[in-house]
Amino acid sequence: MAPSPPDLAWTLARAHLSRRRTQNLLTVLGIAVGVMVLIAALSLTNGFTRALVDATLRASPHLSLTAFTPAPRDPALEAEMRADPRVTAFVPFLGDKGLLTRPAGAGRRAGVDFTTLFGVTPEAANVLQLSPEEGTLLRTLGQNEVLLGSALARSVGAFTGDEVRLLNSGQRRATLRVKGVFSTGNYLIDSGYAFTSLGTLQALQDTGTISGYQLRLNDPEAAPQVGDALTRTRPYSAVPWQNLYGTLLDQLALQKRVIAFVVFLIVIVAAFGIANVLTLAVFEKTQEIAILRAIGATRGVILRTFLIEGALLGLAGLLLGNLLGLGISAYFKVRPFQLPGDLYFITALPVEVRWTDLLWVNAVGLGTTLLAALIPARRAANVEPARIIR
Repeated sequence: MAPSPPDLAWTLARAHLSRRRTQNLLTVLGIAVGVMVLIAALSLTNGFTRALVDATLRASPHLSLTAFTPAPRDPALEAEMRADPRVTAFVPFLGDKGLLTRPAGAGRRAGVDFTTLFGVTPEAANVLQLSPEEGTLLRTLGQNEVLLGSALARSVGAFTGDEVRLLNSGQRRATLRVKGVFSTGNYLIDSGYAFTSLGTLQALQDTGTISGYQLRLNDPEAAPQVGDALTRTRPYSAVPWQNLYGTLLDQLALQKRVIAFVVFLIVIVAAFGIANVLTLAVFEKTQEIAILRAIGATRGVILRTFLIEGALLGLAGLLLGNLLGLGISAYFKVRPFQLPGDLYFITALPVEVRWTDLLWVNAVGLGTTLLAALIPARRAANVEPARIIR
């Protein structure tokens, strides 16, 4: 059986693209640059978001169960949490706010700052993701000892071995010895959190109750579901980390959408390049199109010819843009962009490439280029051979 003849639309599209090579190359480069910047920007934004969330969760539980009114430890709830495979670890806690001061002395001025103080048991080292050394300090906290966030310690001017004075929310006073300092990389936590033993804070408040429980989960994203299941029949309020840091997450999501929209404008501008190239081709080849129509080429063939040209230019730009974008992301993964930690909470900007981002970037990019090619393609298909040849 004789081989089928090549498709006329493909043949014409290849012939057209073989000319105007410089203009076609510039159009492809324009799309590639837009896609490259879009992939790199999204990857850096993803990495920043992930690093910030990870730094936040180092000294924050995935889920907090807060009692409606302070109460003693709940053996039934603790048994259920131990049996739940989604719960990695939990710790009872007592929360308070207070004013930390360090008296002047030894050539140093007095220091003062506010803190959120948590009284915890040694199991807190399993709930929080501190470094091994800091976890050991947290696990071995003794009576009247405190573990300070690094920025809080600098603000107060108190470090390991120093004594600080605490005035809590109930106007009770205590003198605490600094056991050590912890650092999460999140300035908001490092500048505001401190930990002491549960017994120390209970003695200061003259109570035997706790505020609730803090939990670490296998999957942090499942915190709302686990909280609902554990508190459905109990007088506790579930506070997932997503609720606690909801404003932060919303701001990061909005930031990503704004960056994606602004950078995507580059792709749209490049798509106009495709429309420009094809529009010029239609003007130049109007007579050829009329002759093709006169000898039997249908409007569908002409339409497909220019759509194929637009698709090939778009695909070439997308392919090159993907390679460049992934290459830049790989470079920043090897040599992260350095950031001032006190301003951005992290010292380096990591990269996280998500396949979902790549899919929608390529899908939207291809759709945009096809739409840009559709207008000149329809113009070419509507050429009237009788009017042009006459």
